[in-house]
Amino acid sequence: MAETLVQDLIEAGVHFGHRSSRWNPKMAPYIYGRKNLIHILDVRETIRGLLRAKKYLRQVSAAGGQVLFVGTKRQAAEPIERESIRCRMPFVSERWLGGTLTNFRTIRSRLGRLEELERIRAGVEIDSYSKKAQSALNREFRKMYRNLNGLRTLTRLPEVLVIVDPNKEKNAIREAQSLGIATVALIDSDCDPDMVDLPIPGNDDGIRSIEIIVRHLADAVAEGGSVTAASAGKSESSIRAGSA
Repeated sequence: MAETLVQDLIEAGVHFGHRSSRWNPKMAPYIYGRKNLIHILDVRETIRGLLRAKKYLRQVSAAGGQVLFVGTKRQAAEPIERESIRCRMPFVSERWLGGTLTNFRTIRSRLGRLEELERIRAGVEIDSYSKKAQSALNREFRKMYRNLNGLRTLTRLPEVLVIVDPNKEKNAIREAQSLGIATVALIDSDCDPDMVDLPIPGNDDGIRSIEIIVRHLADAVAEGGSVTAASAGKSESSIRAGSA
Protein backbone atom coordinates (compact mmCIF):
# COMPACT_ATOMS: atom_id res chain seq x y z
CA MET A 1 0.00 0.00 0.00
CA ALA A 2 2.83 2.40 0.89
CA GLU A 3 4.51 1.79 -2.47
CA THR A 4 1.25 2.44 -4.29
CA LEU A 5 0.75 5.68 -2.36
CA VAL A 6 4.28 6.85 -3.19
CA GLN A 7 3.70 6.11 -6.86
CA ASP A 8 0.35 7.91 -6.84
CA LEU A 9 1.84 10.99 -5.16
CA ILE A 10 4.75 11.16 -7.59
CA GLU A 11 2.48 10.73 -10.62
CA ALA A 12 0.34 13.58 -9.29
CA GLY A 13 3.43 15.80 -9.02
CA VAL A 14 3.11 16.28 -5.26
CA HIS A 15 6.91 16.44 -4.94
CA PHE A 16 7.35 19.55 -7.12
CA GLY A 17 8.01 22.67 -5.06
CA HIS A 18 8.52 26.27 -6.13
CA ARG A 19 11.63 27.87 -7.58
CA SER A 20 14.43 27.60 -5.05
CA SER A 21 14.72 31.40 -4.94
CA ARG A 22 11.21 31.58 -3.44
CA TRP A 23 11.66 29.02 -0.69
CA ASN A 24 11.03 29.48 3.01
CA PRO A 25 14.13 28.26 4.97
CA LYS A 26 11.83 26.69 7.57
CA MET A 27 10.85 24.14 4.90
CA ALA A 28 14.40 22.75 4.79
CA PRO A 29 13.50 19.52 6.71
CA TYR A 30 10.90 18.71 4.05
CA ILE A 31 13.06 19.30 0.97
CA TYR A 32 14.80 16.38 -0.74
CA GLY A 33 16.88 18.36 -3.22
CA ARG A 34 16.87 20.75 -6.13
CA LYS A 35 16.49 20.18 -9.87
CA ASN A 36 16.52 22.84 -12.60
CA LEU A 37 16.22 25.59 -9.97
CA ILE A 38 13.08 23.89 -8.56
CA HIS A 39 12.94 22.45 -5.06
CA ILE A 40 11.95 18.80 -4.87
CA LEU A 41 9.95 17.95 -1.77
CA ASP A 42 10.66 14.75 0.15
CA VAL A 43 7.74 12.39 -0.58
CA ARG A 44 8.52 10.45 2.60
CA GLU A 45 7.77 13.61 4.59
CA THR A 46 4.59 14.12 2.55
CA ILE A 47 3.42 10.62 3.49
CA ARG A 48 4.29 11.13 7.17
CA GLY A 49 2.33 14.38 7.26
CA LEU A 50 -0.57 12.88 5.33
CA LEU A 51 -0.86 9.83 7.59
CA ARG A 52 -0.71 11.96 10.75
CA ALA A 53 -3.37 14.28 9.37
CA LYS A 54 -5.63 11.40 8.32
CA LYS A 55 -5.38 9.79 11.75
CA TYR A 56 -6.28 13.06 13.45
CA LEU A 57 -9.17 13.86 11.10
CA ARG A 58 -10.54 10.34 11.51
CA GLN A 59 -10.55 10.82 15.29
CA VAL A 60 -12.20 14.24 15.08
CA SER A 61 -14.91 12.97 12.74
CA ALA A 62 -15.50 9.82 14.78
CA ALA A 63 -16.08 12.02 17.83
CA GLY A 64 -18.73 13.98 15.93
CA GLY A 65 -16.53 17.01 15.30
CA GLN A 66 -16.84 19.31 12.30
CA VAL A 67 -14.06 19.79 9.74
CA LEU A 68 -14.06 22.95 7.63
CA PHE A 69 -12.32 22.61 4.24
CA VAL A 70 -10.77 25.83 2.90
CA GLY A 71 -9.23 26.40 -0.52
CA THR A 72 -10.05 29.55 -2.47
CA LYS A 73 -7.30 29.51 -5.10
CA ARG A 74 -8.49 28.60 -8.58
CA GLN A 75 -6.84 25.15 -8.61
CA ALA A 76 -8.23 24.20 -5.20
CA ALA A 77 -11.83 25.41 -5.43
CA GLU A 78 -13.34 22.46 -7.28
CA PRO A 79 -11.64 19.62 -5.35
CA ILE A 80 -12.36 21.35 -2.03
CA GLU A 81 -16.06 21.67 -2.86
CA ARG A 82 -16.38 18.18 -4.32
CA GLU A 83 -14.56 16.30 -1.56
CA SER A 84 -16.11 18.22 1.33
CA ILE A 85 -19.59 17.51 -0.04
CA ARG A 86 -18.65 13.85 -0.39
CA CYS A 87 -17.63 13.59 3.27
CA ARG A 88 -20.54 15.84 4.34
CA MET A 89 -18.50 18.68 5.77
CA PRO A 90 -18.69 22.48 5.26
CA PHE A 91 -16.33 24.30 2.92
CA VAL A 92 -15.10 27.67 1.67
CA SER A 93 -14.04 27.57 -1.97
CA GLU A 94 -14.72 31.09 -3.24
CA ARG A 95 -13.74 33.77 -0.73
CA TRP A 96 -12.92 33.75 2.94
CA LEU A 97 -15.20 36.30 4.59
CA GLY A 98 -13.54 38.14 7.44
CA GLY A 99 -15.07 36.97 10.72
CA THR A 100 -16.20 33.60 9.39
CA LEU A 101 -14.95 32.11 12.67
CA THR A 102 -14.33 35.07 14.97
CA ASN A 103 -17.73 36.63 14.19
CA PHE A 104 -19.58 33.38 13.68
CA ARG A 105 -22.94 34.66 14.92
CA THR A 106 -23.04 37.26 12.15
CA ILE A 107 -22.21 34.63 9.54
CA ARG A 108 -25.08 32.47 10.78
CA SER A 109 -27.46 35.44 10.50
CA ARG A 110 -26.32 36.02 6.92
CA LEU A 111 -27.05 32.38 6.17
CA GLY A 112 -30.54 33.08 7.45
CA ARG A 113 -30.79 35.90 4.94
CA LEU A 114 -29.63 33.55 2.17
CA GLU A 115 -32.41 31.11 3.05
CA GLU A 116 -34.90 33.99 3.08
CA LEU A 117 -33.82 35.05 -0.42
CA GLU A 118 -34.19 31.47 -1.64
CA ARG A 119 -37.72 31.34 -0.24
CA ILE A 120 -38.66 34.64 -1.90
CA ARG A 121 -37.24 33.62 -5.27
CA ALA A 122 -38.87 30.18 -5.20
CA GLY A 123 -42.41 31.41 -4.43
CA VAL A 124 -44.95 33.89 -5.79
CA GLU A 125 -43.69 36.61 -3.44
CA ILE A 126 -41.02 37.59 -5.98
CA ASP A 127 -43.81 38.83 -8.30
CA SER A 128 -44.77 41.52 -5.80
CA TYR A 129 -41.39 43.21 -6.30
CA SER A 130 -40.61 45.64 -9.11
CA LYS A 131 -38.25 44.56 -11.91
CA LYS A 132 -35.51 46.69 -10.39
CA ALA A 133 -36.05 45.20 -6.93
CA GLN A 134 -36.09 41.68 -8.38
CA SER A 135 -32.78 42.35 -10.11
CA ALA A 136 -31.27 43.63 -6.86
CA LEU A 137 -32.53 40.56 -4.97
CA ASN A 138 -31.08 38.24 -7.59
CA ARG A 139 -27.70 39.97 -7.41
CA GLU A 140 -27.71 39.75 -3.62
CA PHE A 141 -28.65 36.08 -3.79
CA ARG A 142 -25.91 35.19 -6.29
CA LYS A 143 -23.24 36.92 -4.20
CA MET A 144 -24.38 35.38 -0.92
CA TYR A 145 -24.79 31.93 -2.47
CA ARG A 146 -21.27 32.05 -3.91
CA ASN A 147 -19.70 33.04 -0.58
CA LEU A 148 -21.89 31.25 1.96
CA ASN A 149 -23.41 28.15 0.38
CA GLY A 150 -20.63 25.86 1.58
CA LEU A 151 -21.12 26.99 5.18
CA ARG A 152 -24.77 25.93 5.52
CA THR A 153 -23.89 22.83 7.57
CA LEU A 154 -21.48 24.72 9.85
CA THR A 155 -23.83 24.93 12.81
CA ARG A 156 -21.04 25.59 15.30
CA LEU A 157 -17.34 26.41 15.26
CA PRO A 158 -15.32 23.61 13.65
CA GLU A 159 -12.79 21.51 15.52
CA VAL A 160 -10.28 21.70 12.67
CA LEU A 161 -9.60 23.50 9.38
CA VAL A 162 -8.21 21.68 6.34
CA ILE A 163 -6.39 24.25 4.22
CA VAL A 164 -4.74 24.33 0.80
CA ASP A 165 -1.89 26.88 0.80
CA PRO A 166 -1.58 28.76 4.12
CA ASN A 167 -0.03 31.73 2.30
CA LYS A 168 -3.26 32.18 0.37
CA GLU A 169 -5.48 31.52 3.40
CA LYS A 170 -3.66 33.66 5.98
CA ASN A 171 -6.89 35.19 7.27
CA ALA A 172 -8.43 31.78 7.89
CA ILE A 173 -5.26 30.64 9.68
CA ARG A 174 -5.22 33.78 11.81
CA GLU A 175 -8.84 33.34 12.89
CA ALA A 176 -8.33 29.66 13.69
CA GLN A 177 -5.25 30.44 15.78
CA SER A 178 -7.07 33.13 17.76
CA LEU A 179 -9.79 30.63 18.67
CA GLY A 180 -7.52 27.65 19.30
CA ILE A 181 -8.89 25.71 16.33
CA ALA A 182 -6.50 23.10 14.91
CA THR A 183 -5.21 23.43 11.34
CA VAL A 184 -4.17 20.82 8.77
CA ALA A 185 -2.61 22.19 5.59
CA LEU A 186 -1.01 21.28 2.29
CA ILE A 187 2.12 23.46 2.30
CA ASP A 188 4.56 24.16 -0.52
CA SER A 189 8.24 25.08 -0.34
CA ASP A 190 7.40 28.79 0.03
CA CYS A 191 5.24 28.31 3.15
CA ASP A 192 6.00 28.59 6.85
CA PRO A 193 5.23 25.18 8.44
CA ASP A 194 5.01 26.83 11.86
CA MET A 195 1.77 28.51 10.76
CA VAL A 196 -0.16 25.23 11.00
CA ASP A 197 -0.48 22.36 13.47
CA LEU A 198 -0.25 19.47 11.00
CA PRO A 199 1.66 20.38 7.82
CA ILE A 200 1.59 18.15 4.74
CA PRO A 201 4.52 19.18 2.51
CA GLY A 202 3.50 19.07 -1.13
CA ASN A 203 2.71 20.94 -4.32
CA ASP A 204 -0.16 23.32 -3.51
CA ASP A 205 -0.45 24.71 -7.05
CA GLY A 206 -0.97 21.60 -9.18
CA ILE A 207 -4.58 20.49 -9.59
CA ARG A 208 -3.72 16.76 -9.50
CA SER A 209 -1.58 17.23 -6.40
CA ILE A 210 -4.32 19.12 -4.58
CA GLU A 211 -6.93 16.57 -5.65
CA ILE A 212 -5.08 13.53 -4.33
CA ILE A 213 -4.24 15.10 -0.96
CA VAL A 214 -7.72 16.52 -0.38
CA ARG A 215 -9.28 13.20 -1.46
CA HIS A 216 -7.22 11.27 1.08
CA LEU A 217 -8.14 13.72 3.84
CA ALA A 218 -11.83 13.55 2.91
CA ASP A 219 -11.60 9.74 2.97
CA ALA A 220 -10.36 9.91 6.57
CA VAL A 221 -13.21 12.25 7.55
CA ALA A 222 -15.74 9.94 5.89
CA GLU A 223 -14.28 6.90 7.66
CA GLY A 224 -14.56 8.65 11.01
CA GLY A 225 -18.11 9.68 10.21
CA SER A 226 -19.08 6.09 9.43
CA VAL A 227 -17.83 5.07 12.88
CA THR A 228 -20.06 7.75 14.44
CA ALA A 229 -23.05 6.58 12.40
CA ALA A 230 -22.43 2.94 13.37
CA SER A 231 -22.19 3.85 17.07
CA ALA A 232 -25.42 5.85 16.85
CA GLY A 233 -27.13 2.87 15.21
CA LYS A 234 -25.99 0.52 17.97
CA SER A 235 -27.16 2.93 20.67
CA GLU A 236 -30.57 3.21 19.04
CA SER A 237 -30.83 -0.58 18.79
CA SER A 238 -29.92 -0.93 22.48
CA ILE A 239 -32.59 1.59 23.46
CA ARG A 240 -35.22 -0.25 21.42
CA ALA A 241 -34.16 -3.60 22.94
CA GLY A 242 -34.37 -2.14 26.42
CA SER A 243 -37.81 -0.72 25.75
CA ALA A 244 -38.99 -4.08 24.47
